[in-house]
Amino acid sequence: MPYTAGAHGTIAPSPWVVRHLNGVPAGGTVLDVACGGGRHLRAALSAGLRAVGIDRDLAGCGDLVDMPGVRLIAADLESGAAFPLSGTCFAGVVVTNYLWRPILPDIVGAVAEDGLLIYETFAVGHQGRPSRPEFLLRPGELVEAVAGRLVVMAFEHIRSGEPFRAVQRIAAVGQRHPWLSTPPAKG
Repeated sequence: MPYTAGAHGTIAPSPWVVRHLNGVPAGGTVLDVACGGGRHLRAALSAGLRAVGIDRDLAGCGDLVDMPGVRLIAADLESGAAFPLSGTCFAGVVVTNYLWRPILPDIVGAVAEDGLLIYETFAVGHQGRPSRPEFLLRPGELVEAVAGRLVVMAFEHIRSGEPFRAVQRIAAVGQRHPWLSTPPAKG
């Protein structure tokens, strides 16, 4: 089902996020970093999870403001200030179409010991927006970012389409996540 994302139009949640969202512990809270119009907040809520969204512009999340189980935080993640949720851990952390390297360690650190990181964004070689290197992942960069803290369960670096798209995706879990003892179902 597509989700209405305010000024951002009708945007369905990422299939990568939907595929791995079942790895978030039941009843847990998902942090959506740079949540935009809230499509992944809505997907988390639909999965019976609580959701925290953070972005500098929350206009597309207006329908979520008073919804039970939702917390919205207006913050400019690129201001140079400390990460607003530093020291807080979440059952799930979702990031899509966003890269700001200074907070990448904070994002990885926000994943609970039994939690899950689902990250998907553009990589070097991508044609179109974004095109500046500071917004494009280098080969293997997501794997390097989680090394020593999280265990990679799924990773892709794909290049396809016209115009040419280059994307990296990762699903990585904390050291006490159930998937480490019971592999996830294929989906």
